[in-house]
Amino acid sequence: MAKDAVFTLKLEAQLRDAFVAEAEATHRPASQIVRDLMRDFVERQREARLHDDFLRRKVEIARAERLSGLTVSDEEIEAEFAARRTELLRKADEAAA
Repeated sequence: MAKDAVFTLKLEAQLRDAFVAEAEATHRPASQIVRDLMRDFVERQREARLHDDFLRRKVEIARAERLSGLTVSDEEIEAEFAARRTELLRKADEAAA
């Protein structure tokens, strides 16, 4: 990728010196590490935004379903699965007998 933009920033001399020393220790140019950090940051932010959008859509769908009466109460679900458990236990007892 062509590098035709310059990014200038101010930072403490001690931080710059430590960063350059660590970059040299890894035998990589400091500018490459900064570019990698920037790419990672952009990707993490993009993923976080996509996840937030996904959750927002899920909440909107759930709210719409709730308003339209397409939901089932916790009590109804608990009763349904209690009945299923009872039936499975009955079948297991019959099979064991």
